[in-house]
Formats: sequence, C-alpha cells, structure tokens
Amino acid sequence: MPRVSRRPLFWLTTVLVWFGVLWVLSSGVHPEVAMPPIYGFDKVAHFGYFFGGAGLFAAFLFRMDPVSPRWRRIVALTVVMMGLVGWIDEYHQGFVPGRTGNDPFDWLADVIGGFCGALVFKAFHGRLKWDS
Repeated sequence: MPRVSRRPLFWLTTVLVWFGVLWVLSSGVHPEVAMPPIYGFDKVAHFGYFFGGAGLFAAFLFRMDPVSPRWRRIVALTVVMMGLVGWIDEYHQGFVPGRTGNDPFDWLADVIGGFCGALVFKAFHGRLKWDS
C-alpha cells in the first residue's frame, strides 16, 4: 500500500483541489462526459464524488488530532461540510446556462455520499501507511 501524508495541510490542499474540480465541472455543460442512459444515474455520480470528497475532508480532520480522534465530531463536521458544499454546488448550477440546479435529490445524494465517505475513512484509516 502506498504511503500517505501525515501533514494536515496536504489533506486540506486535496480538499481545495476537489472543490475546485467540482466548481469547474458545475460551471458548464460537458457533452464529452456521457452519463449512462439509466434513470437517476446522476445521483450515483453525486454520491461517488462526495464520497471521495468526504474521505479527503475526514483525513484532514483526522490528521489535525491523530492521537485521540473524536470520530463523532469528524463524521458530523464532514457531513455538514459536504452538505454545505453540495448546497452551494446546486445553487451555483442554477445560474449556469444549460444546467439545472437546486435539485434536492442531488443534494441528498451529496450528503449521503459524504456520510458514507466519512464512515469508510473511519473504518479504514488504520490500514493506511502514514509517512514519517
């Protein structure tokens, strides 16, 4: 397994990059990104993207206090952050030509993905090889 950084700043940077990519993806119509013609598949994409973002954010919070992590706090803050970012994303999409926004089910998929991502990070953080 590859080694991962112990530095909180590294993890904060990954979260900011994740948010930047989300903003770019939400700022336009991307016909080259073909979604399968399955009803509701966009919800799966929302879940997956926010699952990943939650893992990054939970890693940041964990690295702030790795000796005695307060997991309820980490999971709660991660869910709140993913919910807030999801809401901002949906609101932003409402102003982008060719996009629809303010879909409560997209937002719900974001929040559920954030919750699951935080729980999976909690379950597997001990298996990561943290660098020195």
